[in-house]
Amino acid sequence: MSKPIKQPRKARAIDHAVLPVESLEAARERWTALGFTVAADARHPFGTENACVYFADGTFLEPLAVAQREDCEATARKGNVFTARDQAFRFRNGEDGFSALAFATHDARRDHKAFRKTGFSAGKKLAFSRKFTGADGKKDKAAFLLAFASDLRSPDVLFFTCERVAVPKVDRSGLQAHDNGATGIIEVVLSEPNPTDFQYLMQEVVNNRDDEAHSFGLEIAASNGSVNVMTPEGLSVHFGVERKSAERGLRLEGMILSVPSIEALIARLAAASVGFRELHGRVIVDAAPGQGCFLAFQEQVSK
Repeated sequence: MSKPIKQPRKARAIDHAVLPVESLEAARERWTALGFTVAADARHPFGTENACVYFADGTFLEPLAVAQREDCEATARKGNVFTARDQAFRFRNGEDGFSALAFATHDARRDHKAFRKTGFSAGKKLAFSRKFTGADGKKDKAAFLLAFASDLRSPDVLFFTCERVAVPKVDRSGLQAHDNGATGIIEVVLSEPNPTDFQYLMQEVVNNRDDEAHSFGLEIAASNGSVNVMTPEGLSVHFGVERKSAERGLRLEGMILSVPSIEALIARLAAASVGFRELHGRVIVDAAPGQGCFLAFQEQVSK
């Protein structure tokens, strides 16, 4: 009997970034000032709440606050990886930051098994649902299944795959239109003094064995963008950002977002009195209260 042919790996797509904040009010004020449309507040059944920023390319940002601390603590004690890691991040880093990166999947159960097999599982799967309200006020229910991955050497970074079990039948087009023109995530940037020490973890979470080593780190292609692990020197050279910690381990630092016009973006930020820098053809906005990571805006290239 012939052996079954192994199917080549298909790189996962970047789904969303989890950004802890002290309050959704502060986050909404900051992201609105930056020119983003922010969705209505939504609460998770385990004590956290979010106010998301959705993009036309299907990716999104998740500013995340603690709505009910007692529920977060109780679910964390029962093995909820999401709330446990959120609490740990806030304890170590404060209320503003970039704590987790999610990738899209059609089979979180299979991902969980793969993470366990490779030794990168961060704990039990998480299934949950919540109500969703569209820009037009219509309500529906969204359901998800998450599979978690991490490395004990990087306590402040969590990866997970997100399976959309039930997708809300609401029109998000209004939420995907932003005054600053942003259309999606091009690249997610992490830092670590020796990026190749985490090569196998990154290959597993992106589901891509092919990576590209460069002078300042390691880059792995997702199906809709890239994940770049840079040395502190690379972070400084490319983005003018300093790594916040002298400790070893991965840290999620920021991301590059696509915009149709840099000039229009600059005018929008200036009108809102938002500070920014221009570097290597990009506009960079440093982290601030309500915005836990740096944002680099890059003009999209017409195809």
